[in-house]
Amino acid sequence: MLPLRHAQTRFLAFILTSWLLIFFLTRSLLLITHWSEASAGLADILHLYAIGAVYDLSFLLYAALPLALYLTLCPEKLWCSHGHRRFLSVLTSMSLFTMLFVATAEWIFWDEFGVRFNFIAVDYLVYSKEVLSNIVESYPIFRLLGMLAIISIFATLVFRQTLANYYVLPLLPIRKRLAGLLTLIISASINLAVVGQDFPISAGGNVYQRELAGNGPFQFFAAFRNNELDYRQFYASLPDAEVGAQLRAEVAEPNAHFVSENPLDIRRRIDNPGNAVHHNIILVTIESLSAKYLGSFGDSRGLTPNLDALRQQSLFFNNFHATGTRTDRGLEAITLSVPPTPGRSIVKRLGRESGYASLGKQLASKGYDAVFVYGGRGYFDNMNAFFSGNGYRIVDQSNVPEREMSFQNAWGMADEDLYLQAIKLADQNHAEGKPFLLQLMTTSNHRPYTYPEGRIDIASGSGREGAVKYTDYAIGKFLEQARSKPWFDNTIFIFVADHTAGSAGYEDLPVNSYHIPLFFYAPSLIAAREVATLGSQIDLAPTLLGLLNIDYESTFFGRNLLLDPKRPGRALIGNYQHLGLYDGRDLSILSPRRLLRHRYDALETSEERDVTVADPLARRNIAYFQGASHAFREGLLSWQPSAKKSRDGAN
Repeated sequence: MLPLRHAQTRFLAFILTSWLLIFFLTRSLLLITHWSEASAGLADILHLYAIGAVYDLSFLLYAALPLALYLTLCPEKLWCSHGHRRFLSVLTSMSLFTMLFVATAEWIFWDEFGVRFNFIAVDYLVYSKEVLSNIVESYPIFRLLGMLAIISIFATLVFRQTLANYYVLPLLPIRKRLAGLLTLIISASINLAVVGQDFPISAGGNVYQRELAGNGPFQFFAAFRNNELDYRQFYASLPDAEVGAQLRAEVAEPNAHFVSENPLDIRRRIDNPGNAVHHNIILVTIESLSAKYLGSFGDSRGLTPNLDALRQQSLFFNNFHATGTRTDRGLEAITLSVPPTPGRSIVKRLGRESGYASLGKQLASKGYDAVFVYGGRGYFDNMNAFFSGNGYRIVDQSNVPEREMSFQNAWGMADEDLYLQAIKLADQNHAEGKPFLLQLMTTSNHRPYTYPEGRIDIASGSGREGAVKYTDYAIGKFLEQARSKPWFDNTIFIFVADHTAGSAGYEDLPVNSYHIPLFFYAPSLIAAREVATLGSQIDLAPTLLGLLNIDYESTFFGRNLLLDPKRPGRALIGNYQHLGLYDGRDLSILSPRRLLRHRYDALETSEERDVTVADPLARRNIAYFQGASHAFREGLLSWQPSAKKSRDGAN
């Protein structure tokens, strides 16, 4: 270690100590304000602060490199000049401002997601226009920035004399400077190999404790570096033959015939009974609609009167789950019927997001006009590239005249304006005599929770409660308008959430936080009833195509939930790191570093134990995720239209 009696080492130590103090205070404030969720005893607190110190110092090893390089190369004549001292004072203020800004950003991010920075923060950096607009509309951001600037300048003035004392200390000889810089580089390199995003943070405690032990900036850059994870490198695996056999048993159905001898290729011919019908489809993916908000699931605030009434009139799936925690994961699962593979969703894997056997491709091959209709601008989350490359044409905010949008916020047009665009498209297709698939993605049930005034009895921008009630209001208005249309009786309306309003909790994958509603509403076509079979978003497409009696060649990992009511269901769920299979009672979890856990009675006692690949539920879990990752990598999900004509006469 270099002695702290030299100017450069004192200045560097001052900056790094300031960062450490901010990290400590951020962790402490988050712990205090989430004390009940963390459920931390004294030993837990000591553990999370110890692990936190590892992450804090790990980040500072990297963050110190640019400043250490500058201090190493700075000549003595420049260092001693008055102008350089003023520069260092400005640099100190900027560093303090950056520290406080990062701490504030972490607080805001935690308020939204209940975690430190992760893949979501990386994505938000990429789509900065929408995110910055959302932040500006949701928080007094300019006042916050002004306050942070004032605090930074004031702190610099307070420590002005301390810094001035550093400047007059003797400088390190150049050889010692170079030796110190080399030591720092070697330490950072070793740290890069030893301390990763999941280590040692994954050890011990509940999710809140592990997140509190993390370091936001470290987690951010780790997520940026690891936005795609190789399944075999990071997760428990089985021999290909075993995976293939297990996976085929999972997706097999009486009307399915595998077309490949490759056991890992689940492509199969689906021969649905009966004659194919070409009903219109309006599939509405609703932003953040957790099942818990519905009055029919026990909410007493009266937020969803239209959806509660619709439940009684629909084919309703009451045990349905989202696969992930982000919009792109929901769209991936609904459109491609694939589990959430590690890292980024397929929707956002640039250059590899197209050419799949999607729901849109399947219906377009039967003569449907498949349209993706989005309330915002579809470049966000790479949605336009994904849908246009997989059988859909695009209608988003950029295609809609201003006069047809009564209200807009950072994320796009109000839901009722989006539904008017859907009605307009349906009218056009009906006039042309063409069946349609309109796949909508709403935006109103998203922070800043703003919507047109005068629609409901909760003020716009007052919180999630109002956004949910406006979402319900817009759906009711949409169906009322649709009932007067000549195409209504021949249309299946599907309402499903993209994900829930929050998946943070005491556990890595809290199953009840993935529970979402699924409605199939077509009063002239489908009898109203409830289905209790456990399923997730990957089951939507095969269930829909089964209702239409359409024969097709499937790469779907999902099942038709209506084909065999006695067959036990399962739900595939995940977040950016952990991958789970829930069988209705227990949950198997796959985590990086090839960790395997079994959570017994996941909704009640939730007792968790480490297991091996011999665990039957773990083997099923591995089969799905290892198989999906292999299928993506090897092109087994690609669109390959069959040359054989189906019973409905389409290729």
